[in-house]
Amino acid sequence: MLAVEVASLWRRGWRRWPLRPGWLDAAWALFSVLNLIAILKFADWETIPFHFIWISFTLLYGFRTWPARPTMWVLGAVMVTTGAGIGLDVARGTEPPEELTEVPLMAAMFVAMVWHARRKLAADHRSQLVSDENARLLATQRRFLQDASHQLRTPITIALGHAELLADELSGPRQSKDLNVILGELTRLRRIAERLLVIAAAEDPEFLNPEPLALDSFIMDVLRRWRPTAERSWQLGRLDKVTVQADRERLGLAIDAVLENAVRHTANGNVIKLSVTASGAGPLVPGPDVRVTVTDDGSGIPAELLPHVFDRFRVGDGPNARGTGLGLPLVRAVARAHGGEVLVRTWPGQGSSFELVIPLHGDGTEPSGTSTLVSDAGMEAKAEHAGANLEGSI
Repeated sequence: MLAVEVASLWRRGWRRWPLRPGWLDAAWALFSVLNLIAILKFADWETIPFHFIWISFTLLYGFRTWPARPTMWVLGAVMVTTGAGIGLDVARGTEPPEELTEVPLMAAMFVAMVWHARRKLAADHRSQLVSDENARLLATQRRFLQDASHQLRTPITIALGHAELLADELSGPRQSKDLNVILGELTRLRRIAERLLVIAAAEDPEFLNPEPLALDSFIMDVLRRWRPTAERSWQLGRLDKVTVQADRERLGLAIDAVLENAVRHTANGNVIKLSVTASGAGPLVPGPDVRVTVTDDGSGIPAELLPHVFDRFRVGDGPNARGTGLGLPLVRAVARAHGGEVLVRTWPGQGSSFELVIPLHGDGTEPSGTSTLVSDAGMEAKAEHAGANLEGSI
């Protein structure tokens, strides 16, 4: 089986081998001829060159894996020449006749190895076909998501614009209610199209445009944008001064999706807290990392739904289940595109915590060493002190 494994390595990297296959064949032929001469010349030591020929022949096949016809021709030639050499020694009386049984035994061993090698080749070929087909299907799926998202965005945007114009012109309560439903559904469709496009593009090497990003100021900016959207107790937890190489827009989309999920599963007055924590090497990413954590004290995630929270189009049950089902899959796609991961912890009935783990390259941290809570009232002063640009909306 060693020869079979060597054959696999050879097929994957023979171009990097010092000798090309033709030179390898010629070297083996010369080595076999020298050993055949040794069989004829040194009658008392014929066993050693005899086995050298057969062992080198087996190893060579492991490297080369010839087609069936050339293999049989070479096998026949080796059997005839080595059999003739031993037969000559038997005729001289230097070896017993039983030594001739070595030839068919070695040939049988070689044929068994050939059978296993060809089975391995066939299995590798089937595996490669399956791998290629899976890669093709994934590429096709990704192109479909991108094309569908692009094609959906334009008509949805046009329909949404006309619906907004109608909402301004119509003032009846019945019409206003119907138009609000239309506007809500069109907005949801637009969000689905945009998130599908981001998820589909996440495997593209050019998906990210990384830049130095000060996460403490960035998180305060994000929280400032979200405060007017929902009556929650918005808080800042520990904020380590960390600068990472990250895509500002993509990372903002991911954090927005986590906050949207937190708002959906909390009620007025519930706490939503953001923090940034630098840590040492962990099991998720090599080297040190930084964790952006969003914690809430809302309804939490039922245990049976926890394994599926990052599945596409998967929404929970209950009155707060309304959503695109693509927010958390987008979070995972963005985290993994940065070389990180996303973790979730939940306490049913008491809240949840989502952590975006991002690798930290270089020494970009200045740990604060303490945890600080900044309420709605005190956040503006802290943001102004940090000099963050707090303009913008979701």
